[in-house]
Amino acid sequence: MLIKKFSKQYHDNLHKLVIITIIVAITIQASKQFPYDLHHLLNHLSFAHALTAAMLTITILTFYLMNKPRTVYLLDFACFKPPSVFRVPYATAVEHGRIILASQPKSIAFQVKIFERSGLGEETCLPHPLHYLPPNPNMMDARDEAQLVIFSAMDSLFQQTGINPKDIDILIVNCSLFAPTPSLSAMVVSKYHMRSNVKSFNLSGMGCSAGLISIDFAKHLLQVHPESYAVVISTEIIGPNSYMGKERSMLLPNCLFRMGGAAILLTNKSSQRKHAKYKLLHVVRTHKGSEDKSYRCVTQEEDKEGHVGIALNLDLMVIAGRSLKSNISTIGPLVLPASEKLLFLFNFLGRKILKLDLKPYIPDFKKAFDHFCIHAGGRAVIDELQKSLRLSSEHVEASRMTLHRFGNTSSSSLWYELGYMEAKEKMKKGDRVWQIGFGSGFKCNSAVWECNREIEAPKNSAWADCIHRYPVNVPEIVKTI
Repeated sequence: MLIKKFSKQYHDNLHKLVIITIIVAITIQASKQFPYDLHHLLNHLSFAHALTAAMLTITILTFYLMNKPRTVYLLDFACFKPPSVFRVPYATAVEHGRIILASQPKSIAFQVKIFERSGLGEETCLPHPLHYLPPNPNMMDARDEAQLVIFSAMDSLFQQTGINPKDIDILIVNCSLFAPTPSLSAMVVSKYHMRSNVKSFNLSGMGCSAGLISIDFAKHLLQVHPESYAVVISTEIIGPNSYMGKERSMLLPNCLFRMGGAAILLTNKSSQRKHAKYKLLHVVRTHKGSEDKSYRCVTQEEDKEGHVGIALNLDLMVIAGRSLKSNISTIGPLVLPASEKLLFLFNFLGRKILKLDLKPYIPDFKKAFDHFCIHAGGRAVIDELQKSLRLSSEHVEASRMTLHRFGNTSSSSLWYELGYMEAKEKMKKGDRVWQIGFGSGFKCNSAVWECNREIEAPKNSAWADCIHRYPVNVPEIVKTI
C-alpha cells in the first residue's frame, strides 16, 4: 500500500518535476555561456534578454500548470429501476386514499384532483410500507428502502464501468429526509468493502436540488485530490414521510413523490478522458431566503393534530420563477453567445438608463444548450420553466416523460432525464446539457455538461425495457373514476 501511495504521489507531481528539471538545466547551461567580463556582457545583451524572456516564460508556464483547475469528467451513471411489485397505478392510489382518509372527504377530493392533473403514469412506485392499509412506516423499513435503492444503483454502476469499489476515493450521499445513524454513506462503505481511507460524506436537509450540490462538492474535492474517482449518490427515502392529516400543502407530496435514486461516477484522471461520457463545464448555486418560510419549496412540518409530513409550498411557481432568474443572472454570462449578451445589455441600458418602456429581455438559452433537464417536480414546474425559457415541447420531453414514468424522484430526477436522452440516442459529441434543480434551502442549482463522445443507448438502463413506448401523450386531466 505504501509503495502504491508513493507511486501515485510521484505520478501526480511528474509534470512539476519535469518543469523544475528544465529550469535547472537552462540555468546551468546559461552559467556556462554567460560572459566573463563587462565588455563581453554589453556585447551580448541580446543573449541576456533572451535568457530573461525564457526564464519568465518558464516561470509563468510553471505557475499555470500548478494552478490550472482539474477537468472533471463523468464516466457513467446508473438510475434505480423499481421492481414492478412496488407499482402504484391510479386506481390503487385513489382507493387507498379513500380508505385512509375516509373521515376527510375534502382531503380525498383534493388528492383525486391532484392525481388527475399530476402528469404521473401508471408505473410509478412506492415502497412497501406505503402499500399497507393504513401505512406503517418505521425506521427498519426506511433502511430497507435505502439499501434497495442505493445498492441497486451502485451495483448497476459498477457493472457498467467495471470499476472496483476499492478504487473509489470520494463518496458523497445526499438524502434530505432520512438521516440515520450509522449514516447512509457508512452503509455504502461497509457494503462494498471500500478502503478505510475513503473520503465519505453524508448530506441531508437540502431538498430536491441537493443532487447538484453534491456534484459541486465533488468537483471541489477533485480539485485538491488528483487522480481520483468520486461517486455521488442522489436519492430520497420517502417511506417514513407519509402524511395522514388534512393540510393540503402536506397532502400534495403524497401524490407526487416516488421511489428513485442515481449513482454517478466522476473522475479527474486525464487518462479517462476518452472513456468519459461528459465533461463538467459549470455548476451554479443560488441561495435565497432559506430563513424565510415563504421562500422555501419543501419543508418537513407538524400540523395542529400532530401529524408530521412534507409540506410543499403552494406558491411553488412564484418561488421557481424568482430562483430561476437569480440562477440565470449568474450562469448567463458563462454560457451565452456574445449576440445574446449584447441584446441583454442594450435592453438593460434602455430600461434603466434611458427609461424606455421595454419588457426585460430573456436570453435565448437554446443558443447555448442543445438539451435541457428540468427537475421533474411536477407538471406545473415543467410548464413554468418551459414558458419562462421559451422552450419547445421537444426540449422538455425528457422531463415530462420522466415525471410520467417514475414520478417526482427528488434529486435523482435529473439523471433519469439524462438517461432518457441517452436511451433515445439524442446525445452527440459536443452537445451541451443544462441541468436545473429546485429544492428547499438552496432554491435553484444548475450544472452544465458537454458530451465528450458519441453515446449509444445503454442496454441495461432504467429506461431499457420501456423506451420504445415513449414519448407518450399525457392528457391535461386523467379521469381516475
